[in-house]
Amino acid sequence: MTATRKNSFKIKRAELMGFCSGVRRAIKIIENAASENGSVASLGAVVHNQDVVDSLKKKGVHLIKEMDKIDGDYVAITSHGVGPDTIEELKKRGKQIVDTTCTNVQNAQHIARELADSGFQVIIFGEADHPEVKGLTNWAGNKALVTMDSKDIQKIDRPRQIGIISQTTQSLDKYENFIREIFALALPEIKELRIYNTLCRETIKRQDSAMELAKNSDVVLVVGGINSANTKRLADICSGITETHFIERADEINPEWVKNKEVVGITAGASTPDETIQQVIDRLESLNNTPA
Repeated sequence: MTATRKNSFKIKRAELMGFCSGVRRAIKIIENAASENGSVASLGAVVHNQDVVDSLKKKGVHLIKEMDKIDGDYVAITSHGVGPDTIEELKKRGKQIVDTTCTNVQNAQHIARELADSGFQVIIFGEADHPEVKGLTNWAGNKALVTMDSKDIQKIDRPRQIGIISQTTQSLDKYENFIREIFALALPEIKELRIYNTLCRETIKRQDSAMELAKNSDVVLVVGGINSANTKRLADICSGITETHFIERADEINPEWVKNKEVVGITAGASTPDETIQQVIDRLESLNNTPA
């Protein structure tokens, strides 16, 4: 009688994954505010992860998408930050602001404002519809060019002074390539070019860790919110190296993904809680040594 062959694979975790210091800080600030004041309205999701949003809701943090929906005196600005126009409007309405903006985002905001005030055309390397980028655009006086395609610089009157910054969660390699292309296209006509590295160091380290994981795995599961920019970046990096699946929760895992695999890698976005990561590991362990 032939013995039934079993699935047997090694589960390998990325060295760096899950909550970054900025996310931990944001959650701590908003939890404390809700505890002290009874409840807090969050103007958008404090981080892009539904498990976190659901957990905070139980602690008195209510998600709102429009200022007109604010009920209460305390309003939280998310870790992605907002523009000065939003801050001023909240103050006019007499709201107490709970600011959870990531310090890396705050740095990018200050640079955007400084460049704009100095007469520079601000170019933001990022996704135009992302909350962080919308805020950065407002800090630049709404005159910034937001793009991930260097050729878009040809669509505007070529300014004499250009300043380049990046959405904090973008890829280092892509930002470097973008800068080189802008340099080649714009240098002959401009007087001054300022380039700022506004990328989050923790994001870069997590990207490097994901790349190393992918090189040593037969398949990688990237865990995080579907709307999380930094998690999408991890999925993009891993998918260029090995088979990759982007999931939000453990119940999305298809057993076929790990069939006949020797090494299954796991990484997670900076807004993915430890509990969600552990649930994915538990699910994989339940699939290990099952009939192939």
